Amino acid sequence: MLSYRTLEIIPGITLWLTFMTAIVLSFIKPLWVIYFILLYDLYWLIRIMYFVLYLFVGLKRYRAVNKTNWLTEIKKIGGYEKYYHLIILPTKVESYQVLRDTLLGLAHADYDTKKFIVILSRECGASAGQCFEDQFRETANLLHQEFDEKFYQLFDIIHPSPPATELRGKGSNATWAVKKIKAEFIDPNHIPEENIIVSNFDSDTYVYPQYFSRLMYLWLTADNPHHHSYQPLTLYNNNIWDASSFARVVANSTTFWLMADKARPERLFTFSSHSMSFKTLVAVGYWATDIVTEDSRIFLQCFEHYNGDYSTIPMYVPISMDTVMGETIWQTIKGQYKQMRRWAWSVEHFPWMITRFSRNKNIPWLKKIRYLFNQTEGQFSWATGPVFMLILGRLPLYIASYQGLENVIVQNAPFVMETIMALAMIGVIFSAIVNVYFLPERPARCKKIKWLAMVAQWFLLPITMIAFGSVPATDAQTRLMLGGKFRLGFDVTMKHRK
Repeated sequence: MLSYRTLEIIPGITLWLTFMTAIVLSFIKPLWVIYFILLYDLYWLIRIMYFVLYLFVGLKRYRAVNKTNWLTEIKKIGGYEKYYHLIILPTKVESYQVLRDTLLGLAHADYDTKKFIVILSRECGASAGQCFEDQFRETANLLHQEFDEKFYQLFDIIHPSPPATELRGKGSNATWAVKKIKAEFIDPNHIPEENIIVSNFDSDTYVYPQYFSRLMYLWLTADNPHHHSYQPLTLYNNNIWDASSFARVVANSTTFWLMADKARPERLFTFSSHSMSFKTLVAVGYWATDIVTEDSRIFLQCFEHYNGDYSTIPMYVPISMDTVMGETIWQTIKGQYKQMRRWAWSVEHFPWMITRFSRNKNIPWLKKIRYLFNQTEGQFSWATGPVFMLILGRLPLYIASYQGLENVIVQNAPFVMETIMALAMIGVIFSAIVNVYFLPERPARCKKIKWLAMVAQWFLLPITMIAFGSVPATDAQTRLMLGGKFRLGFDVTMKHRK
């Protein structure tokens, strides 16, 4: 068995060998690379067609789910009254406005909010610089005045500096906070673990009214609710009308990719804000405290713990979060890049999956292969796809032309590539249409012509695929390959609103 460190190197070295091989062979054997690029473009065209199909299926299910009154449905079933919802909101520098909007979303739920145990957990490690404890306490006091009567309990706590073995980030914060509340409130009040559903939300998560009633319906009708995570549809609508056009394209592309994946639940990991069984969370040792992407790792922990008998159920009920937006355009560009690089850091799951899957003989091999392939192929395509289609795909054509190669393939390859790219535009057009469907009401401060910008922005997709797709994905895999000081820490996304 290869060492863990060797496994960390494999994704990055595979990526760079692919790039270098394509470049070198473009000069030595350009025809070979042209064949490869044509096949790769065709593969991506098929992927895009599948994407459009599954996005359509996901949209259809989304509309059906959100037309149903789920509170009425769970009342028909009964038994939901005994459950509590533990809602953890790790926070670092979020403003009073952001946190208040998040709590307003919870308070406006169509569910009994007196079953909500809400935790505001401020990140305040010594290495984080100034803590601004007084500012947080002032914010917390204002929130208590408005929301104490809304929930069963509202806690505000400060996460101290974690030990050297932990990473200062969402995972260590949430784990510490939940352990603390379990010891100081849940256990003393004799609330059974199996009667608690935990939701780990980003601090800017605005929950739509039906979230918890839909969650309870899925819980009550699941074969074994402790063997599932529950994944909502993530929208980035909180500040979408004020965000930069490229940030909107990145945010909406993420939403659509997640919606298409929800039509194939056998592929689903957990992502960002989601819910799960508190009993299961305790059983697997809480969220990982030494990694960046704890939101998806928790799924893998559960998957291994239950020997493959664990899955993510798509809820199709939306939550809304912030699109990346800084006070200046440069801050927005920097923040967007860091967010995508942090998401791409999920490549850190590769060595963990290889190591754990090889040890656990009780997980069916088919499931191991499926999840490992989806993870590995997804990371590789994330980094290579746009580069091959939009940049490197032209290099062997130029070299072949310069070398005077006369070949039917060489002569027709540009036309074939252009045809494939034109067909791929179907995905862009469909995304633009769906984007308009999901947009919230236009604020009065925004002119009507902004609607045109919301459609025209999709012409930026080729640029965003490279700048905020391939580049940060390559950055992440390279950092994991190099290790040491190049390893990624947890970068908090800026949450600025007008």
